[in-house]
Amino acid sequence: MTQTHHSDALVLFGATGDLAAKKIFPALVTLVRRGKLKCPVIGVAREALSDEDFRARVHEALRDRSEADAAAVEHLCSLLRYVGGDYRDVITYHTLRRRLEGCEHPLYYLAIPPAMFPVVIESLGGSSNVRESRVIVEKPFGRDLPSSQELSATLERVFDENDVFRIDHYIGKEPVQNLLYFRFANTFLEPVWRRGHVRSVQITMAERLGVGSRGPFYEEVGAMRDVVQNHLLQVVSILAMEPPADDTLQSLQAAKIAVLHAARPLRAEDVVRGQYDGYRHERGVAPDSEVETYVALRMHIDSARWAGVPFYIRAGKELPVTATEVIVELEPSTSPMFREQAGQQKLGNYFRFRLGPDRVAIAVGARIKSHGEQMRGEAVELFALNARGEEPDAYERLIGDAMRGDHSLFARRESVEASWRIVDPILANPPPVHIYSRGSWGPAIADRLIAGTCRWYAPRTH
Repeated sequence: MTQTHHSDALVLFGATGDLAAKKIFPALVTLVRRGKLKCPVIGVAREALSDEDFRARVHEALRDRSEADAAAVEHLCSLLRYVGGDYRDVITYHTLRRRLEGCEHPLYYLAIPPAMFPVVIESLGGSSNVRESRVIVEKPFGRDLPSSQELSATLERVFDENDVFRIDHYIGKEPVQNLLYFRFANTFLEPVWRRGHVRSVQITMAERLGVGSRGPFYEEVGAMRDVVQNHLLQVVSILAMEPPADDTLQSLQAAKIAVLHAARPLRAEDVVRGQYDGYRHERGVAPDSEVETYVALRMHIDSARWAGVPFYIRAGKELPVTATEVIVELEPSTSPMFREQAGQQKLGNYFRFRLGPDRVAIAVGARIKSHGEQMRGEAVELFALNARGEEPDAYERLIGDAMRGDHSLFARRESVEASWRIVDPILANPPPVHIYSRGSWGPAIADRLIAGTCRWYAPRTH
């Protein structure tokens, strides 16, 4: 049964890690400032720290917050408690239970390596009654379909499925939510949002930086597990879903899951894996690593709306820009009256969605007549949205939603497993890795995936 209570404590496993310092604690400051977090926050990690030591560390991690947040930082620190100990040691959980005295509905947040999920989950189940509790699990949710199913089975032995929150922060980003809203709030889209009008759909998630200090983590996941199986397939499901039957969460989730079920499992000929030159010299990376830092793929969705329309995805590190952009390319005009000069390729229209991080945009590509006597044209963009600045962080909203028991922006088990089904064939038998230069758009062989249909479009730099 779904719990309707508000969580009365937040227990953060991995409280001294990078994710906590860079994402979770800044989000908690904002929740405190907005009056949405008033309960105890208990950090759990292996290090032996006192409450005061832990508060000092969190205060240091938040030192760059604006002066306007100073009071919120101080108030958050006053809510902090700490439990140090090995995650495999039952004493750690007995200590945690004592520190939770008086709290009946804690929210457990597992910001820890995925390999430790089963250990902590089963230890929580063995140390106390958690049926009145909730749990947040960070992606990746397993390493493949069998391990994802095993993780879900472990969770369900301890928690009710409705109290499990699989957090993929990308779903909670404002630009991604705007993409969903734009699709279904504007009736002019529906007639053209389908095969016969759409030539191709292309998604690029590019990062200028390499793995940095996250080499050991990246060796475990690679680009396919890190961003494709979760973030980008969620974007695909929003782009390709049918209109939900009604405004309920269940209808929205069913429409997205139907897309993932209709997508074909990937084949080796549909995927190119790359690795930037120098990755094997990064700290924590094996000298003979075959892990991909770049992946490009072509996928097909066998639905009445999208049959025959290719979806192209590419994601990678050490690329020319940091940006995520969607291009929905429409078929070009067939009217002979508006052809350009002989031999020039006809240009189609498109919708462009910039999903961050430094710019958010929704634009329509069109052509207008150039000034002059001849019937010649030029390309223009019509903007529905074009904004600079840092996008709001999704963690604030997601943590608040989980504390209220709102599943709207969280991945459900069926959705996660459907995504794994698509990528599992490649994970089981990966094609070779191709080395590419830093600052390039990845290995040149990726152009073969898209040749004859269209070309890769680089995200705009302005």
